[in-house]
Amino acid sequence: MKKKILIGIIAIIMCFICFSMWILSGIGNTYYYVQIDNSKIEQINSSGGVIDFNGGMSYSYSLPAYSENGNKKNITFGTSRELKEGAFIELTVVPIRGVIEWKEVQYNEMPINIQSYYTVLENDTE
Repeated sequence: MKKKILIGIIAIIMCFICFSMWILSGIGNTYYYVQIDNSKIEQINSSGGVIDFNGGMSYSYSLPAYSENGNKKNITFGTSRELKEGAFIELTVVPIRGVIEWKEVQYNEMPINIQSYYTVLENDTE
């Protein structure tokens, strides 16, 4: 009986370790692309505690995003500053954790099928 309990505990621990490694490894990352619309920004207020649960993020964007294969999804992500109007952003999204990273990209750096969903602002000639 004790042997079965020990085997069960070891199996649970191994499953937890494997799951943690999967989450942290980045396997299953999906890249989404958004165009910044500053009318969709929201300022995040600190909850006033000792621990900053916002991770230093002062702003939150909730924007329609498109995956590399063209699937549309509304995604919310945080930033420490207001981003440039019309900028194109690549979001790295991981299951369960959500957006773990974002970076600005140029229009021509996005996949061709994603470019058709967005327009380049006239003053953005880069």
